[in-house]
Amino acid sequence: MLSKLLNYLKRFWKFLGEDSLASWVANVVVAFIVIYFIVYPLFGFLFSTSLPIVAVVSSSMEHNSYNLNDWWAIKENEYKRYNITKEDFAKFKFKNGFNKGDIMVVYGVEPKDIKVGDVIIYRSTINANPIIHRVVSIQDDAYVTKGDNNQVKDQNLVSPSQVEDTGKAVLRIPFLGWIKITFTNFITSLRS
Repeated sequence: MLSKLLNYLKRFWKFLGEDSLASWVANVVVAFIVIYFIVYPLFGFLFSTSLPIVAVVSSSMEHNSYNLNDWWAIKENEYKRYNITKEDFAKFKFKNGFNKGDIMVVYGVEPKDIKVGDVIIYRSTINANPIIHRVVSIQDDAYVTKGDNNQVKDQNLVSPSQVEDTGKAVLRIPFLGWIKITFTNFITSLRS
């Protein structure tokens, strides 16, 4: 029985190396299965979060290629109301924002460890997708969040329960999220 299974796996491995459309499709399916059922859960376990890797699907955190000084000249008044100065902002992680199509690596944190300036991922009560925005204020154990590129803060306060299984962004990988965005748009167009 074991030798039969090994023989089958050997033939399948050889098939995956072939130069054919069927082999290419099989490779895509195998890659999806490995990433979705092995790599993603393993990263989730290692990073203590249910969302270890997030593709950025909006432009709400973009700084439009401005350097911090130019960007701050435009956005200063939006942050004054939260008592955030340019010097404070310059110390924040992702002080130059990030772009639609980037991948953000997320690390789970206790809600009590989140501070002003952190970029958190939270489950929205009004949107099906998780939102990734910066904490600009903390009020009564809830977070006021805002996309760096948005003119106003997010509509609702974010409660600790909305971030307890997610976390905060710790690493940016440029452009790699476009794979997910393109694939999702393709699947959505097929359903229409």
